[in-house]
Amino acid sequence: MSTAHRPPSGFSLVELLAAVAIIGIISFLAFPQVARMRDDSERNLAIARAESLNMAVASMIQIRGRTQASLDWSGKDDSTRYTLLTPYLGFAESSLTAYMPAGYDIDFPGTLEPLTKAVLKNPSSARIYY
Repeated sequence: MSTAHRPPSGFSLVELLAAVAIIGIISFLAFPQVARMRDDSERNLAIARAESLNMAVASMIQIRGRTQASLDWSGKDDSTRYTLLTPYLGFAESSLTAYMPAGYDIDFPGTLEPLTKAVLKNPSSARIYY
């Protein structure tokens, strides 16, 4: 029988700590980038949905006619106006708050004469799209 030593198998504690440290450094550098990308994607989604709402207003005017659309639009709040627009949207949630990404708000114009775009506000209430 041979009594020769075999090299130990597996990782040493130092190798394991080095690997954990490298993974920690990489994740420390990556997390802010992931958070920024998430914020950017939320902003882009809000802008795309605001543009969809503006296109839905134009479609509603074309289909109903300017006079009827103006009568239906005037004096309504934003949630009722959203309900008027849902048939003209390709994708529509049940409410305006569910349709817009969290924290973003949209203000529809009070009148359709003259036709103006809806204003999109970010979570800090700054106008980002109009």
